[in-house]
Amino acid sequence: MKIGMISLGCPKNLVDSEVMLGLAQQGGHQLTRDAADADVLVVNTCAFIDKAKQESIDTILEMAELKKTGKCQRLVVTGCMAERYRDELRAQIPEIDAVLGTGEVPEIVNAIGIGIGIGDQGSGIRAIPLLRSNGEPLNPGSRIPDPRSLPTYIYDAETPRLLATPRHYAYVKIAEGCDYKCAFCIIPKLRGNYRSRPAESILREARALAARGVKELLLISQDTSFYGIDLGERGALARLLRDLNAVDGLEWIRMLYLYPTTIGDDVLEAMAECEKVCNYIDLPLQHASNTMLKRMKRPGTRQAYDRLLSRIRERVPGVALRTTFIVGFPGETETDVEELTGFIADHAFDHVGVFTYSHEEGTSAYQLDDDVPARTKSARRSRVMGLQKGLVQARQLARVGERVRILVDGPSSEHELVLKGRLATQAPDIDASVFLTECDPSAFRSGDFAEVEIVAAREYDLVARPVV
Repeated sequence: MKIGMISLGCPKNLVDSEVMLGLAQQGGHQLTRDAADADVLVVNTCAFIDKAKQESIDTILEMAELKKTGKCQRLVVTGCMAERYRDELRAQIPEIDAVLGTGEVPEIVNAIGIGIGIGDQGSGIRAIPLLRSNGEPLNPGSRIPDPRSLPTYIYDAETPRLLATPRHYAYVKIAEGCDYKCAFCIIPKLRGNYRSRPAESILREARALAARGVKELLLISQDTSFYGIDLGERGALARLLRDLNAVDGLEWIRMLYLYPTTIGDDVLEAMAECEKVCNYIDLPLQHASNTMLKRMKRPGTRQAYDRLLSRIRERVPGVALRTTFIVGFPGETETDVEELTGFIADHAFDHVGVFTYSHEEGTSAYQLDDDVPARTKSARRSRVMGLQKGLVQARQLARVGERVRILVDGPSSEHELVLKGRLATQAPDIDASVFLTECDPSAFRSGDFAEVEIVAAREYDLVARPVV
């Protein structure tokens, strides 16, 4: 069978897609990038916020049309939306042949070959109505999840996996699930409790990836700095970084999704000492107003965050800081937003993402009134991003003339004679890029490192030329 995969959502979901592709290939199936040419279509969905759910529904319906009119014989839906609405999806979109939740990844081969009946067990979570592309409501249902049925699956180094990223970088999921109860987040109910992979399994996978040509390893989980704590192994992340630093072939090791209350000095010391570990910390803080942090059920305070950020910069010189914030959470006032903008101005973050609050059933925040109008949420997001853009532009302009090392990702979509690359302080897909001009593109391959001089700044991005 020819299998086509559409993967939506975050890198953690992408790893699940890569594992399913690897299992399908091991099972003797062929893979295709052309959905119209697929015998079986697999949609790996996201259900974190309403916008992601709508994208998932639209994609499922688009693939259902291909099944009715084209070559496709089977449609399989997997991932977070499948975990959340498994029975409702099957009932309301009859073209779906199988539904696999987040803990049923190994069942993909059965779903491709058999399908009917796979994923029937489990329970959905009530949520707001979604819309079909024509505006017709798609009502997901109204049942409460059974905590005893939370997923427990996590892949290991022996699990087949087919990379969907460029061959020079790969995501490695070091843990699955989450133990926190943030008021706005449904993920613990969809992914289960936090469970760390054994360090040896991660190291075996890292060595295998390096042998395949991977230069950059991106460590991911719901809370990467919590790694090992669930097993009573304090200091496990720092030890893992040092062990990964010794893996031949790897050049960059990057951590994503750290948590403000679990970043220990041992991790910062390992970052500073290990030459392959990028001086880059992705630290979703969500807000800076103490009132909002408390309502969001986030640990820490503005004052604790101030101390943490100062400690990070002191322990890891030259570190790049990335964070995300939520605006429009129930009860947020203009005073809270002013505290947030002041915090951003004080700490000069290198990368900032801002989301507008999504009122999700199944979360504790759903019991609160969604009292910030959508227009106000959008205006607040624009205000925060406008501030960040101005701060970054000034710092980027000051870098003109610097000589730096970049990792070449490949040709730019803007022009055939321009290449796109990244600094060690820039993660793929989510951060800005370095555009390499005044060069022969054929002289550089994806995955090459290049010494360049920064010649211009363009909003968030930098423009550079090779150092001759």
